[in-house]
Parts: sequence; structure tokens; C-alpha cells
Amino acid sequence: MSATTLEPPRSTHAILPGLLLTATIAALSIWLGTLPWMQSHGISALTLAIVIGIVLGNSLYGRIAPRAATGVGFSKSTLLRAGIILYGLRLTLQDIGRVGTAGVVIDALVLCSTFALAWWLGTKVLGMERNQVLLIGAGSSICGAAAVMAAEPVVKGRTEQVAVAVATVVVFGTVAMFLYPALYQWGRAAGWMPLDETGFGVFTGSTVHEVAQVVAAGRAISVEAADTAVISKMVRVMMLAPFLVGLSALLARGKGATKGQRSKIAIPWFAFGFVGMVAFNSLQLLPAPLVSALIELDTALLAMAMAALGLTTYVSALRQAGARPMLLAALLFLWLLAGGMAINLGVGALL
Repeated sequence: MSATTLEPPRSTHAILPGLLLTATIAALSIWLGTLPWMQSHGISALTLAIVIGIVLGNSLYGRIAPRAATGVGFSKSTLLRAGIILYGLRLTLQDIGRVGTAGVVIDALVLCSTFALAWWLGTKVLGMERNQVLLIGAGSSICGAAAVMAAEPVVKGRTEQVAVAVATVVVFGTVAMFLYPALYQWGRAAGWMPLDETGFGVFTGSTVHEVAQVVAAGRAISVEAADTAVISKMVRVMMLAPFLVGLSALLARGKGATKGQRSKIAIPWFAFGFVGMVAFNSLQLLPAPLVSALIELDTALLAMAMAALGLTTYVSALRQAGARPMLLAALLFLWLLAGGMAINLGVGALL
């Protein structure tokens, strides 16, 4: 399927079995995600959906794959793009004002530096396949699994590459969720932590992978830290659209240079839909209950897309990926921790 279109299904009958399967997994994941233990450990419905999908995909799914494949593919492509567009309802342009110029600059510098480092380390140092590098870089740079899934239509990565990238987000985002509060408490007690609770919130939002992980890390310190962290993270998420457009242009330029001619840019139109939804949501024309309902729908759509990804991911393919993707993600995590702190302190001092 093209990255620029939302293609209609061939027939309702063809996609129904797969849609019912991914919807069932999504519903179970969303319910499990509401459990107190899951919330306290920052385990989101999206993470649960891909895990359940992988378990089923490597066991029972093979028996019904011929009937369900069309609907699963529809969930993994079309529903994903619809989910990314609706994701804009979680944000407003007013969020930018709440973190100020410094917060926006910090998020932009963290994003650009992390992605550039991923590209260089992955392709030049570790010798990894470019598409895998780009997906891991997107997940570490912006908003975790959602960014990986959003970048997939632009990068055109294979299913197992997407799954590996999501796995790195889960692993190191979870580590960050526990490590960040511990470092903050230890640093404040030892007298070397220069950030207050608000500053720590900005640091967390600008460097931790998933929104759920950001919330969990911030709440471990205080409500103020959590609120600031979420706002900083949402501003970072808002940078997803220009990132995708820039990535598409960069890949087209590279492809054209390889062929000795100009290559057409595959414009990710759903990214513009995302921006338009943010702008529309900023006008606050919709009643709050309707917005809440649409956000719940969005979570369901993204969970269905993650379930579909898991169903089509095979453990053998993950094993074949080897240790290099995890090593790249580990190096990026260290950069987010140390380099992200330096960026936060440097920009904070200047602005």
C-alpha cells in the first residue's frame, strides 16, 4: 500500500475476520492497560497489543491466517494512518506556550541530535541495514512505538524491522521509567542534581520514549514534574509531522542520487492530517466528552495496528536481527540520558 493514500478495503467480507481478531486483541490490551499494576509500571495498551499479537502470531494465528490476513493488513496500514491523524486530538497549540521557547528548542535539539546519531552509528559504525536504523532512530527520537509505526510507511521497513524497533522502545523506555526518578532522588540528596522538579519534568518529557513511560517517571517525583513532563512530551510528539516530511524528502534525495536522477518525494499525507487535527483541536470547538471519546477511539485504532504488527511478526525473524539493533538502542539511550541532560542545562542557561 502506498504511504500517501488510505486505500479502501476490497470488501467488508474479506477484512471482517482480521478486523475482529485485531479488535479483540486491542480490547483485551486496553482493559489490561487500565489495571493499576500496568499503569504504575508504565505499560501501555500499545505495548500489550504487540506482545499479545506476537504470542498469537507465533502459535494460533497460522491456522486462521488465510482468512484473516486481509483484515490484519488493513489494520496495520489504513487503521494506523487514521490513528496517527486522530492522535492530534491529544495536543493543542497552547501546549507549546506552556513549556515556552526553551522547551521547544530542547525538544527540537534532542530529536535532531538523537536521530542524526542513530543514522551515523547504525549505518557507519554498526553496519546495520538503513531501514532498521531509521525506525529505531524514530522511536528513540520522538514518541516510541507510535513514531516507529508512523515512520514505517515512509521508510518502507519490513514487519520484523518494525517489531525490533518497537521492542527497543519497550526495553529502554522501561529502564528509563525506573532509572530517571532514582537518579533524580539520588542527585538531589547528593547535591549534584541541578534541576528542580519542573526542570526534571522537561528533561523527562524531552528524552523518555513513550508517553506512558513519561507519565510514570514524572509521577514518581511529583504531580508538578509529571504535568510538565507530559506537556514537554506532547510538544515533542507534535514534531512528528515535520519529521516525517523531512525524512521523506531526505530518502527521496538519497534515492535520486543513487539513480543519478531526481526521485519523487512520497509525501506522508496522514502527517498533515495530524497537524490539521492539532490545529482544529486548539480551537476547542468540540465538547470535551466527544474529544475524550475520539481519543479512546484513537487508542483502539492504534492498538489494533499494533496487534496486527504483532500477528505478522515471527520470533525467528527477531532472532535473525541479532544484537546490533539492541546495541544501537542502548547507545541512543545513553545519549538521551547524558546528552539530553547537557542540552536541557545548556538551553536552560541560555534561555
